[in-house]
Amino acid sequence: MVPENLSDLIESALVVDDSALQRQHTVGLLRELGIDLIYEAGNGNEALDLLGLLKLPPGLAVIDLEMPGMDGIELIQHLQAKGVNMPLIVASSREASLLLSVENMIQTLGMHVLGALQKPLDNGKIASALRAFTRAGNVVRQKADAGPSMCEADLAAAIANGEIIPYYQPKVDVQTGILKGVEALARWKHPERGMIPPDRFIPMAESSGLIHDLTIRMMDQAMAQAAIWYSRGLTIKVAVNLSPLSLEQPDFLQRILALVDRYELSAERIVLEITEGSVVANKGNSLGMLSRLRLKGFGLSIDDYGTGFSSMQQLARIPFTELKIDRSFVDGAHERKNLRVILQSALDMAKRLELVTVAEGIETMEDWRLLQSFGCNLGQGYLIAKPMPANELPLWLKGHHRRLPELRPAPRSDEHNGTT
Repeated sequence: MVPENLSDLIESALVVDDSALQRQHTVGLLRELGIDLIYEAGNGNEALDLLGLLKLPPGLAVIDLEMPGMDGIELIQHLQAKGVNMPLIVASSREASLLLSVENMIQTLGMHVLGALQKPLDNGKIASALRAFTRAGNVVRQKADAGPSMCEADLAAAIANGEIIPYYQPKVDVQTGILKGVEALARWKHPERGMIPPDRFIPMAESSGLIHDLTIRMMDQAMAQAAIWYSRGLTIKVAVNLSPLSLEQPDFLQRILALVDRYELSAERIVLEITEGSVVANKGNSLGMLSRLRLKGFGLSIDDYGTGFSSMQQLARIPFTELKIDRSFVDGAHERKNLRVILQSALDMAKRLELVTVAEGIETMEDWRLLQSFGCNLGQGYLIAKPMPANELPLWLKGHHRRLPELRPAPRSDEHNGTT
């Protein structure tokens, strides 16, 4: 089902397809989903001419890949070159691997792709892509309404005043659904502009040198909250993202050990998530710091696994305890053979290396069931919960307990019959 506010987010659409029959079919599907103003073009050149006449681009474009003259890929490249960046759905009857490649190309171009769908299209496929759009809609609006740009002084003051706080996203056991941990994610709670997402201030923090203070402040808050949860019987692990720049700080280990002592925590309950590209330069200080952190008992997670070229090399030379598979290999894996093969290979390798496996970006029950069948240990994503303030976790947990039967694997037929 597509949310009721879809027409507020998408007021018009463009359908580009050289087949008049296919084009009318797609137009009909979009109208059924609540989009009334729909433009049509029979090929890429017609689409570019039409867009040249419009003051604003449509809120969505559905583009066929195989067209004479200018194919869909060339059209998308022309759109990017002209600075026309509207949400895209690409469609083709060709193999899934080709569609995935086109989807990756669009993302690399910095454009917004909602889905790469195999024909024939139907309401379910398009609605699924539009759900992704509505999930991103609030983020897009926040960025559009962000107001004046921020400076380093604003960020420094926000860190000092405690405006940057952790939101926590649950990590649950894939086989049972039981809560096992949370990931602390930085959010800037601006007194006038509301919640500011991390992609708007983390790069500034790293370029300005403020990332060290921000990291320690986030760890301080996360460990303080962990101590409160532990005192109430909720002994879960807390994961905190670690900037690669912090690994070069000589006093970093002493500072977080001081926090562990202050809150009387065991280092084994804290997981430090490091992106796989963080120590790709093979800096001795970084490798030494990671080894010392592991010696002290902290868990080390390789984050966003699979998004870089050095993943296996990193696993071979750093004492990781956890492998976190990037959402790009999880979301939609149940319907894409290439993703399934990569996902299963990563999970099998991690199992042989005796690493805990975490899948992020789980949004559908079909992907959840797939991860169960592949033996993944932990999962997080919107299917389970969005990131939330610490005070909302107990209420979420109560509701989540009622979902546990739904999240657990269905009993095998032999179990129903009482046989083994």
